[in-house]
Amino acid sequence: MNTNMSDTVSCVGLEKQIYDLNQVLEISKSLNSTLDYSILISSILDTCMGQMMVVKAGLFAKKGLDSRNFSLHRNFQGFDLDHTLDYVIPDDHPLITLCLREYASYTLDELRQIPGALDGLHGLMKLEPSLIVPLKAKGAINGIIVLGERIGTDPFSDYERELVMNIAIFASIAIHNAFLFEMTTTDMMTKLKMKHYFLTVLEERLGSLHEGSGPIAILMLDIDFFKKVNDTWGHGCGDLVLKNVAAAIQETIRSNDVAARYGGEEFVLYLPDSGLPESLQIAERIRLEVEGTATVFEGVAVRVTISIGIALYDKTRDSSSKDLIERADKALYRSKQAGRNRVSVAD
Repeated sequence: MNTNMSDTVSCVGLEKQIYDLNQVLEISKSLNSTLDYSILISSILDTCMGQMMVVKAGLFAKKGLDSRNFSLHRNFQGFDLDHTLDYVIPDDHPLITLCLREYASYTLDELRQIPGALDGLHGLMKLEPSLIVPLKAKGAINGIIVLGERIGTDPFSDYERELVMNIAIFASIAIHNAFLFEMTTTDMMTKLKMKHYFLTVLEERLGSLHEGSGPIAILMLDIDFFKKVNDTWGHGCGDLVLKNVAAAIQETIRSNDVAARYGGEEFVLYLPDSGLPESLQIAERIRLEVEGTATVFEGVAVRVTISIGIALYDKTRDSSSKDLIERADKALYRSKQAGRNRVSVAD
């Protein structure tokens, strides 16, 4: 599919072409105005739904820097998922190879005519997308957009398919830039955010609070007796434990929460719009997940627990992010003193 808007089919009026070109330029500015991955995904979906007049849209994207699969995960609007199916596309699947070789949008019927293009992709087919749009940047596919049913019954015209591919080009560049930013702000071992990034985000969020802003909670987490793990089984085992605890944290938190490796075996979480009930619930989920999961190292099941401290932002006591973190850290210390593997709340 040609993605040069100047070669648009003649049946489309010049005024509409100019309007759409301006729209694409505005979309480009909008998509490249943020490096926040969750905000970017939401913006891409909203843009596609509005421009292509569809009531559902989703984005198969990689969940992390080392992910080998494109997953729908939470990146969709309007679709009802069948939770017995996997909404995953492996990065070596023939569909990805096809999109790299022939970069174009595809209908489901078109893909059914291509041997292997939909093999094993039961989740994708269950969505019954009206159009499938790959995102490509720097010679690699970094996402697959699926558009649901249209408002109206007319199929996509060649012009509309050309238009969505132009939007896809800007979306793929924006995602690529977001991933580059992710690499510079992410701890490569745990795949959580780095301390300096976390502190910057927290300071900015506290500075932008206004009357009516929701509550904010900080969680400090520390692996109990971590030195004993390293001393007994070696640092290779310790590294694996760190990764598994970080994975438990990442799987438990919400999309707008921020989790970071604070140092050594200590982690910190920022939970926006979270009062004490929500914070305790998240903390307990993480604690129980870590307690119930063994790290298998050289045939040995190594189990660890974590201690957690919670502090809720209080403008009368927390003049800076440092004050808030210190109160969470003191609550963590109380958990340690009380026997570990528990959650404590700051006074």
